[in-house]
Amino acid sequence: MPELVSPPLVLLLAALLGYLLGSVPFGIVITRALGLGDLREIGSGNIGATNVLRTGNKGAALATLILDSGKGAAAVLIARALAPEDAVQIAGFAAFLGHCFPVWLGFRGGKGVATFLGTLLAFSFPIGLACCATWAVMAAVLRYSSLSALTAAALSPVWAVLLGRSDAVILCILLALLIFIRHHANIQRLIAGTEPRIGRKS
Repeated sequence: MPELVSPPLVLLLAALLGYLLGSVPFGIVITRALGLGDLREIGSGNIGATNVLRTGNKGAALATLILDSGKGAAAVLIARALAPEDAVQIAGFAAFLGHCFPVWLGFRGGKGVATFLGTLLAFSFPIGLACCATWAVMAAVLRYSSLSALTAAALSPVWAVLLGRSDAVILCILLALLIFIRHHANIQRLIAGTEPRIGRKS
């Protein structure tokens, strides 16, 4: 973890900025704007790109993926332009927290995979790239999107150490813990052998 050098007010503002950016439910905004219905009543009810894809609109799903990734990245980059590194990490974590628990939706948000990857790519491109590669390899080999995300999250602190960013280990651990919490139902299905594979309907 970086040394805490920012005044408490700066850290609080970084957290508020990150949370507000992260809590914007782009999946719901996009599907409503396109007349695709209430995303929370479609498929799994999740607000992320995977569930947007269940509307049959690939463009909407891609836009959601990009924007959900981008809001985590934006929080990090804005904080980095205005404040020291301790505030940057707090802003990134708060953005991820905002996506998972947005106040506008009664704290029922997404699972956070896109925001997790976008946050890490902006914070440390090598770590983010390593996590993206981990997800891609796992998805190609085992065909489980959830397991790919869990593996990428679990290995993120390891990548941080190996890539010379030990100051990011605590951030990666916190992000990974939230990923696991948000994927609790997927973990149960993986254990039971009922989790759908990529390309197959649940």
